[in-house]
Amino acid sequence: MLQFGLFGAGRIGRMHARNLAANPRVRLVSIYDVAAAAASAAAAECAAAAVDSAQAILGDSSIDAVFIASATDTHCDLIEQSVRAGKAVLCEKPIHLDLNRVNACREAVAGSGVPIQIGFNRRFDPSHLALQRAVRAGKIGTLEKLILTSRDPAPPGLDYLSVSGGLFRDMAIHDFDLARFVFGEEFVEVAAMGSVLVDARIGAIGDVDTAMITMKTASGALCCINCSRRCAYGYDQRVEAFGAQGMLVSTNPTPAHVERWSGSATAARPPLHHFFIERYADSYVAEVDAFVEAVEQGRQPSPAFEDGRRALILAEAAGESAKTGRAVSVSG
Repeated sequence: MLQFGLFGAGRIGRMHARNLAANPRVRLVSIYDVAAAAASAAAAECAAAAVDSAQAILGDSSIDAVFIASATDTHCDLIEQSVRAGKAVLCEKPIHLDLNRVNACREAVAGSGVPIQIGFNRRFDPSHLALQRAVRAGKIGTLEKLILTSRDPAPPGLDYLSVSGGLFRDMAIHDFDLARFVFGEEFVEVAAMGSVLVDARIGAIGDVDTAMITMKTASGALCCINCSRRCAYGYDQRVEAFGAQGMLVSTNPTPAHVERWSGSATAARPPLHHFFIERYADSYVAEVDAFVEAVEQGRQPSPAFEDGRRALILAEAAGESAKTGRAVSVSG
């Protein structure tokens, strides 16, 4: 049984705490958050201990692994400290908002052999994963175009958006990773446009709430990502893979799969999920299972540190393209 320490007991950290506590292959030992009350509340709910410092987790020899779900600007420091302490790391995305800091972190942990997984949970969504496997198995021949739709029901609060790093680094970074995961090929060129169509206050903090991103691989295959911070009908998360021999589509799950046909409506279904934790509940559980399995088998997990770094490179390129109006070449 893998013994865990958890950094961060905010909205996402609390969810991870519940998942860890419910996992029969895991024991959640302790939780640390700079907000002591949040750590105490999560610990009480999950039969864990609330500790008063990060070092209390890092210095605990009974803890095998850490889950980093604290503020983004703490991720690199905690990754480095955890690796030095010999603890396997599962870290929420993004690794950091500053690529230079990510590169420095990569150098610091290089050659350590300590397992590091980045929390791109959408790779573990059952439908998205089935699509990726079908693409890799050649079910539609050569993949020529990938279209990802990523729309949130409503924008997060401005307090979050002001420190999130912007739509490309915060929201679309999941899509950059998913595109790389499906293609299995690196992108060499990125072009993006962004607008403020949902809330003028988002523009006032220097961000966009609506974006279109186009990417190209060295072989010429194309990927289009469309993002919006507002979607009246709930989370809209779809993937369409188009190839020489056909198409694969991963559609939105619904609470029920009953279609109704009448004189006034066709194929009516209940609304989509309206919260990302609900929409991707299964994938959050599956990512922990994949991490535990990798650690127990003594191999590096996936998505790895480099996947997080590559996604950030694409996010930075998209941001630069949106500002300059020019396509941006991408390299390692």
